Amino acid sequence: MLKKTKLFLRANKIPYTKEHVNPLMVPERVYVMNFGQDVDGNYLNRFIAEHTYTWTGRIKISKITLRLHGQVHPHIFKNEHELLHYLKKHTDELTETLDQGK
Repeated sequence: MLKKTKLFLRANKIPYTKEHVNPLMVPERVYVMNFGQDVDGNYLNRFIAEHTYTWTGRIKISKITLRLHGQVHPHIFKNEHELLHYLKKHTDELTETLDQGK
């Protein structure tokens, strides 16, 4: 999941971790990917992708939420293409934030 986003983060040398969270009360699954470390090794930013499975077993993404460090309101995207467009547009700001954390 989010293969193009992972390739983008690797190309820009931004460290990340990923995990699946399966909430009990809702049918949607949650995929969380943290990225960008500070000096202490804590991750500053995260993607939260809410998805379900179709009857054929394919993954259908409902929404992707991007929470950057110090942001009050998260950015919400419908698909990975919109997310990548935003990240490519703001790559300088992301790497600048990571450099300040070090």
